[in-house]
Amino acid sequence: MGLLEDKVVLVNGCSQGVGAGIVRAAAREGANVVFTGRRAEVGEKMAADTGALFVRADLADPAQARDGVVQTVDAHGLVDCLVNAAGLTSRGSLLDTMPELFDQHMAINLRAPFFAMQAAVADMTVRKAPGTIVNIGSNCAHGGPPHLAPYATAKAGLAGLTRNTAHAHRWDRIRINGLNIGWTNTEGEDATQRAFHDAGDDWREKAAATQPMGKLGQVDEIADFVVFLLSGHSGVVTGSVIDWDQIVFGGQD
Repeated sequence: MGLLEDKVVLVNGCSQGVGAGIVRAAAREGANVVFTGRRAEVGEKMAADTGALFVRADLADPAQARDGVVQTVDAHGLVDCLVNAAGLTSRGSLLDTMPELFDQHMAINLRAPFFAMQAAVADMTVRKAPGTIVNIGSNCAHGGPPHLAPYATAKAGLAGLTRNTAHAHRWDRIRINGLNIGWTNTEGEDATQRAFHDAGDDWREKAAATQPMGKLGQVDEIADFVVFLLSGHSGVVTGSVIDWDQIVFGGQD
């Protein structure tokens, strides 16, 4: 028996990186997986590889963020678990961020999880059934570097949303937790490093050498942790926003 045997799991934001890793891990652990993404070609290939159901969606649209839940319920009759894994990391400081960029970050990193959770929790409460939700945040929720001002703002909001909704729905037996991940080796991070930081082919090796554990965060490690939080093995824990990182916030040398 897998950790998520026969559970219906919706993962939002899965074209690549952490979201894709969670889809693979949940499918491996026996779940009936539905996942959303914008890129049809990538989504259809991952669906073929994993046996999951792909729903094309632009999560910047609140209706489409909710629709992933609707289509999951249409396909499987319910939703047991939700993971909000989409993330926009385009750069902007306080001084150079325009309203359009700010709104893009709010739409993907905060508004989409809000309305996906709204739809999922509505399904769970109508059925009077327990459920689990994991929101993928960022260590930037603690402040972050100057060039990630709108991103940090949205992810701090997501941490607050996680705690608020966990408190609101604990008596419904719906557990809601967050994972503030640190610097992770993903396709998206590779593109970001090259586009914004003039990184070369050896950027991963250089970055790993600066980290206490000698490596960046790995997608499969994060995905396994998310599966644990979704499963009954994580017990009663709810309202926790866990720093999945090598940085110890508040520590000083």
